[in-house]
Amino acid sequence: MENANPKVDAFLDRLPAWREECEKLRAIVLECPLNEEFKWGNPCYSHSGRNIVLIHVFKEYCALLFFKGALLKDPKGILIQQTENVQAARQIRFTHIGEIQKQKAAIKSLIQQAIEVESSGQKVEFKKTGEFPMPVEFKQALKKMPALKTAFAALTHGRQRAYLLHFSSAKQSQTREARIEKVIPKILDGFGLND
Repeated sequence: MENANPKVDAFLDRLPAWREECEKLRAIVLECPLNEEFKWGNPCYSHSGRNIVLIHVFKEYCALLFFKGALLKDPKGILIQQTENVQAARQIRFTHIGEIQKQKAAIKSLIQQAIEVESSGQKVEFKKTGEFPMPVEFKQALKKMPALKTAFAALTHGRQRAYLLHFSSAKQSQTREARIEKVIPKILDGFGLND
């Protein structure tokens, strides 16, 4: 395969499941004018240095992830928003190789559209940090510790969102409190959740 990246070959060789499906997805993607790279532990495909689509595997399916999938027209309704908090990316999920072959034309059409969206400079409008829910437990922590409030406000919006999503995803108040307590030193030091 032209443009094939040896790191992707190694990734596919190590796959315990979904290998055949990922190889088929790779072949389809490489028929498009994209460069094959290996980023974030997954085969990633770019055009003019911009990420377009990524192949990734999960326990129950493999998928193509379009980085700006929210901007794509999806007449067949095959793009999926992974969770309510994912704003830009969309997936096409596959559970067997027949689905991939059946949707080959739609996949290639979406890839071409994604290249055009990226080339045009379109951007996804992200929700503002203030639009994300702030758990009561974190509001209380900010009120008790002015230094924490100042440090949190100094973080980038992306880091603030990551913390708010992390806190909010816990179902129980006790868990939210434990998560908040655990990361207070990181926030005070100006670090993001994953730094």
